[in-house]
Amino acid sequence: MIAPVTPLARLHLAAVFLTRLRLPDPGPPGEGGLAQAMGAFPLVGAGIGVAGGAVFALAQPLLPPLAAALLAVLAMVLATGALHEDGLADFADGLGARGDRARRLEVMRDSRTGAFGVLALLFSVGLRSAALAAAPDALAGLGALMGAAALSRGVIPAAMQVLPPARRDGLGATAGTPDAGTAALAAGLGLGAALLGLGTAAAIAAVAAVAVAAAVTALARRVLGGYTGDVLGAVQQTTEIAVLLATAGAWR
Repeated sequence: MIAPVTPLARLHLAAVFLTRLRLPDPGPPGEGGLAQAMGAFPLVGAGIGVAGGAVFALAQPLLPPLAAALLAVLAMVLATGALHEDGLADFADGLGARGDRARRLEVMRDSRTGAFGVLALLFSVGLRSAALAAAPDALAGLGALMGAAALSRGVIPAAMQVLPPARRDGLGATAGTPDAGTAALAAGLGLGAALLGLGTAAAIAAVAAVAVAAAVTALARRVLGGYTGDVLGAVQQTTEIAVLLATAGAWR
């Protein structure tokens, strides 16, 4: 099976991988196919954010701001099948485990969620919802979700560029490593979506995104020696939180 060679094919593969949408099956990606498709991750992220923003816009006139924000975050979780939330929880459990690198990786592979994972999910949903609830209007909330969802997925290829895979199997072995051009494309598209959705808050949101993504990447290097799919999920989640919090601060 050859890797997807057209931009549309790469976008299709990215959407199939990142969402639970009922899309035509592209078949197994060829060698490095998913890595190439990661350039389209921010476009898929923007669509996920717009879906959540639409729910927020519909609910905001009818419900308290926090309730509307929680429904918007729920819509995004359902759209992705909690893909990144699952990674965040597993990474948090790995960080909380006692032992060496091998022990932490073993805990992260356990399908059961521990206390650290549950707390990570609570803070993820709570912080994103609280930040979104501060939106001055529905359009601002929609833009914030679009920008945050796109930018947080745009940094994933960069994290894979600077970290080696932590295992010989799993995502690192099957997805391949995106090249510098793919990482630059993803970062550029993510930043473009942030500029479009966040306006004047985009600069501070981008700084927050880079700082948090770099911090999680450095932590993964120190405790695991590289990245796993769970680490990439944690990068996305923490970056999205950072972008929304920075935007909420700018609104105030």
